[in-house]
Amino acid sequence: MSAHQQNEASHEQDHDESQVGEEDVVEVVEDEGEGFEPMDDEDDNTQYDGEIIIGGPGPGEEDMVMDEEGEQREDNSWGASALHAQEKSVFTVALHPSFPNPPLALSGGEDDAGFLFCPIPNDPSSSTAAVGFNADNFPPTKLTGHTDSVVSTGWSFDGEMVATGGMDGRVRVWRRVKGRRGSAEVQEGGAATVEEWKDWEFLTSLETGSEITWLQWHPKGNVLAAGCEDATVWMWNLPSGNTLTVLSSHTLPSTTGLFPPPLGRQLLTASLDSTLILWDPRTSSPVWKSSIFMPPNSPELDPSEHGITSLAVSPNGQIAAVGSSSGKVKLVNLAKGDTLGNLIGHAEGESIEALVFVDLLGGAAGGGKGVVCVSGATDGKGFVWDVTTGRVRAELQHDEPITSIAAHPSPNLHLVTTASADSTLKTWDIRTGNLIATHSGHVGVVNGVAVAPASAEAGQGQGQVVVSAGDEGVSLIWKV
Repeated sequence: MSAHQQNEASHEQDHDESQVGEEDVVEVVEDEGEGFEPMDDEDDNTQYDGEIIIGGPGPGEEDMVMDEEGEQREDNSWGASALHAQEKSVFTVALHPSFPNPPLALSGGEDDAGFLFCPIPNDPSSSTAAVGFNADNFPPTKLTGHTDSVVSTGWSFDGEMVATGGMDGRVRVWRRVKGRRGSAEVQEGGAATVEEWKDWEFLTSLETGSEITWLQWHPKGNVLAAGCEDATVWMWNLPSGNTLTVLSSHTLPSTTGLFPPPLGRQLLTASLDSTLILWDPRTSSPVWKSSIFMPPNSPELDPSEHGITSLAVSPNGQIAAVGSSSGKVKLVNLAKGDTLGNLIGHAEGESIEALVFVDLLGGAAGGGKGVVCVSGATDGKGFVWDVTTGRVRAELQHDEPITSIAAHPSPNLHLVTTASADSTLKTWDIRTGNLIATHSGHVGVVNGVAVAPASAEAGQGQGQVVVSAGDEGVSLIWKV
């Protein structure tokens, strides 16, 4: 279930991409921030002094937590961050693109706030405990200014800016304050320090007039896109905050969108009206517009059955996977918008909540070989699909709906972690469907998951970390 749905419950044509110049996406304004004066907002960039719960069970140990019914549950998390208001949902979590250098996370929640924080607990047994970058010595920054739930967050491509999107129709942007004269500068290629990453300044509040449903930063420039409840899609240039375009062709809320790889020259958006649109940002016009799960302009359109709920694009940018609110998944040719195939396996009437492509061979095979698509739905099932044949290669299972899926970075390209309403996260080997680990510690729905390499200082070597967003207002971290 989406953060938007949860919050409501609680509140009552051929196109050749290669012909487009790399500079054609949008104009990206270079701004080094000289002479910048942050906007006057006394509540922004406040360093949080609330409770941070750190220190999970040791290796091989399991702790226990109490759920809402008073029953004890296992807790094998490495650490926990309780920054959001108690029992207010954390809807989203995202990790810095260079995690663990710096090891920073960004969350958004039902308490109308976001947080910049370090999820890595202080390990007293480590020789670097006193000087390392961890939750004990990094002061969390509370990102305020919203008047309704923060349902989407994201880091800019270089991790120098963050954005929060709220149901109040605002997108708010902050920027890291780089080392000032007289402060210690970090050497090129050196380890990130708390001192250089602890200060953030508020940049701007971008008003759309309609609830934000998703945010997406451009993968190579300081351009931000956002979809809205009123069916519009906005694009801004940062740090100026200038509006680049407002895209209007969907007729119902835009549910998801992304800049297709590898270069992000176009923007792909989806909607509850069952349409998928590939946009040319230079002209603000669709390259193509396709109705995926219902014929165009059909009077029988039912958003709860035909609406698009999830979207992913293959690493080579040639195929899109599109999920519906009724359990259907289709593969779409990104060049023309025509359907390539149907992936049939999820229960009818169950919403597809997450899709992710994984190149198991890291692009070594070429021609799309080794590429699979992983889907997760409210039926509690996940399927690993062979993109070439459309057949199921493996099946993943939770006791309750799957809410989110995160693919693991190299060298663990064969792993994904799923989050679920059953209060657990699970890491799977998608080559075989084998369960690698069950991550416990939450007492309610797990709304989101993010995965990144672990810090060498944490003694993890080539290990990785899993970070969650929990409905009880807590973010947990596990080592894999």
